[in-house]
Amino acid sequence: MAEEENNVVATNNGERTNRPSRTPRGDGERRGRGGMQRRKKVDFLAVNHIDYVDYKDAELLRRFIAENGKILPSRITGVSSKNQRKIATAIKRARIMAILPFIAEN
Repeated sequence: MAEEENNVVATNNGERTNRPSRTPRGDGERRGRGGMQRRKKVDFLAVNHIDYVDYKDAELLRRFIAENGKILPSRITGVSSKNQRKIATAIKRARIMAILPFIAEN
């Protein structure tokens, strides 16, 4: 398929080019020209030193709710599993107290 001689590569259709042959990476992340680097997610509660998630703090809880009213998973928000449980409990309490909606309004 491709033979390398002094940085000259023969392609499938017989053309010769100076580009090195591509090798599959396997890590699932594009790098190099035009690729996107994935940003490391940080735990919002740990960074801001929030120990107790208050169910009355609607502004904080809205960060962890999708537009349709669902609780966002920790793989999206980046919070730890311990803090995700605190957030879920606070959101459920706020919904019962009618501070947050159960579903989004149309």
